[in-house]
Amino acid sequence: MNNRSLRLACWAVRISLAMSFLSAVADRSGFWGPPDSAGVAWGSIARYEGYVAKLNWFLPLHLVSPLGWMATITEVLIAIGLIVGIKLRWVALAAALLLTTFATTMAVAFGLKPPLDYSVFSAAAAAFLLSAVTSNEGPDRNAATE
Repeated sequence: MNNRSLRLACWAVRISLAMSFLSAVADRSGFWGPPDSAGVAWGSIARYEGYVAKLNWFLPLHLVSPLGWMATITEVLIAIGLIVGIKLRWVALAAALLLTTFATTMAVAFGLKPPLDYSVFSAAAAAFLLSAVTSNEGPDRNAATE
């Protein structure tokens, strides 16, 4: 793979992951429409927190809302980090770890099919790969191209 192809592939992964995180946040905020609209997973914070409670059935209920907000804030920060590209190796690793956590929690709560259907493991793998081939020197400096 040449340097230009690698840079383009890394950029595509960065933007795809960032937009996926932001779309999920937009969905739970009602941006994509109200609950039960076509293509809307949650449509409200309350519906999202209900989902967080199902995923994390082992947690006390008073921790569900803070956990949901921590996940939401983390997703926004990771998305910004992926777009801006500062400390990209670490931001990509954070994305990979968060996605792996989501996939594992989904698999434990609902079985293996949902995280496979929603490509959560694939997204985590892409983030791990981005972390592996990216340096922390900036958004266009890849370890594999030096």
